[in-house]
Amino acid sequence: MLRACRAVSGARQWAYRNILFYFNMKILVLGLGNPVVSDDSVGLRVVEALKPLLADRPGVEVSEDYWGGLRLMERMIGFDRAIIIDAIQSGAQPGTIHRLTPDSIATQHSASAHDVNLPTALEFGRQAGVSLPKNEHILLVGIEAEDLLTFSDRCTPAVQAAISQAVEAVMEAIDELQDQGN
Repeated sequence: MLRACRAVSGARQWAYRNILFYFNMKILVLGLGNPVVSDDSVGLRVVEALKPLLADRPGVEVSEDYWGGLRLMERMIGFDRAIIIDAIQSGAQPGTIHRLTPDSIATQHSASAHDVNLPTALEFGRQAGVSLPKNEHILLVGIEAEDLLTFSDRCTPAVQAAISQAVEAVMEAIDELQDQGN
């Protein structure tokens, strides 16, 4: 009888810890881009569409930024999970949605001649003792760009059409991340 009570008690403790983690878990959803460069603005446009959808989600912060590397790493401090949305060019069809990890490919804003790429920035932060999400808890949602050079307040048609798919991919990713628990 005592053994059965301990098993129930252990199961309750496990459930309680997971429930607490779910409600205390902090997820950063961050769109990157330049608002005046055609497809480079797609990450910003995706988070703009996500803000009303995620306004009442506990522990989810939706924001935008314009930098990569060390500044991007600093933006992730204190979060348990992160979803970064940005334009990329990998040779795929414009508008293709990619789900990547920090180690798989650099997004447009992850590297610069005056900065370090995202994996290096994360390693620097961790070596300095900064609280960052683990690499497996960081998702890069890359939207294949067609035009990263033209000054424009609009994305190209293929990239514009992919925004709703990227929003859906991020919403699914948030559910997956929250289901992962510890």
